[in-house]
Amino acid sequence: MVHHPIGLVIRNVSKKYANGVQALQNISLNIPPGMYGLLGPNGAGKSTLMRTLATLQEPDEGQIFLGDIDVVKQKDPVRRTLGYLPQEFGVYPRSTAEELLDYFAILKGITNRAERKEVTAALLLQTNLWDKRKQRLGGFSGGMRQRFGVAVALLGNPGLLIVDEPTAGLDPGERLRFLNLLSEVGETSVVILSTHIVADVAEICSNMAIISKGEILLEGKPADAVNMLQGRIWQKLTDKDSLPVLEQEYPVVSSRLLGGKGKVNVYSLSRPGSGFEVVQPDLEDVYFSTLKGFYDMDIYHQKTKQIVP
Repeated sequence: MVHHPIGLVIRNVSKKYANGVQALQNISLNIPPGMYGLLGPNGAGKSTLMRTLATLQEPDEGQIFLGDIDVVKQKDPVRRTLGYLPQEFGVYPRSTAEELLDYFAILKGITNRAERKEVTAALLLQTNLWDKRKQRLGGFSGGMRQRFGVAVALLGNPGLLIVDEPTAGLDPGERLRFLNLLSEVGETSVVILSTHIVADVAEICSNMAIISKGEILLEGKPADAVNMLQGRIWQKLTDKDSLPVLEQEYPVVSSRLLGGKGKVNVYSLSRPGSGFEVVQPDLEDVYFSTLKGFYDMDIYHQKTKQIVP
């Protein structure tokens, strides 16, 4: 059964924990079918939002709709069409991939043995684990384990797949295989990729939002967000000792040390000073400019009032 892609609508969702932490503050998002990146630093509220969408906790206020399903009030229909890969998930290390996937398929309600065999085989092939199906999960690498997690999350052909920080700790090859797998799933479902790794979103997400301190700071298409920064990112090469001075003096988006040399990206509407060259912006520039509030021109002018272009 193929799902007809339906979107997810989040309206004015807030969540405050008992310890007084305001984890989500009036969040509104329209998430279309396909790959959607939720990008933000650790502690930004990403996992709280993911758990809320996955019906594991309730918002204090606000509404969430998956098509015409009310996610807050109709948890069972959501769970029937939900795949969820949390940041931390346990496996039985002594079970083989095949055995444990079969077990989860029973839990998902696939009781017919022949059908279950067909479904689990298809998922092990899709996640590139067929050759490892008889191997115990305790011996899996990080990337294999993540792909097994996706196989479990894909049981029942979900219309909504939520993955929380899935590529942290994967080596480059595993990461690429994993992102390709998610892209494939994104062709027929809503896939939300929650991460602090900018490159993950840049590579596979057609839509995104940046979240910080429980608030959405930016929402849109990565390419559009990058285009907004055209002509505003200036770069200067400098020595290591000058970096702290430049960071005091200019609205620095990011700085890097390469072999004892410093490279500084600065946000400015015109050349901020001598030695700066305008550079082609990327999603990382968007991310840091947004987090630092440089899009807000008032903050920008406060930071640059000492600078004469």
